[in-house]
Amino acid sequence: MKFIKPGKVVILLNGRFAGHKALVVKNYDSGTSSRPYPHALLAGIDRAPLKITRAMSKKKVAKRSKVKPFVKAINYSHFMPTRYGMDIDLKKLVTSEAVKDPAKRKIVRKHLKQRFEQRFRSGKNRWFFQKLRF
Repeated sequence: MKFIKPGKVVILLNGRFAGHKALVVKNYDSGTSSRPYPHALLAGIDRAPLKITRAMSKKKVAKRSKVKPFVKAINYSHFMPTRYGMDIDLKKLVTSEAVKDPAKRKIVRKHLKQRFEQRFRSGKNRWFFQKLRF
């Protein structure tokens, strides 16, 4: 699909992360030998940061600003693209090898957590970090 490109924000429709937002890192329109169907590498948010008010202490703000990320390879038919995009380059960080190997996946999630929390604190892409309400 022409419009599913790296940087596009998508919403997952099936499975454990249904209703969660994710970011397309790399797309495979024609599939690969191990996955012979169109799919994409996604980096998303498992647990979104909570609401912060001015009256909260720095310690409480730090605790509520935490993000829990996930990394997954998902079939095109199991997510829905949105009109939103993000300008984070995660290609070097999230690779197909990192998704397959559990030890590498854990390291990637740790780096993603730092990247996402840094982006959240900067105040950019507010919609991506809000819990989807439906």
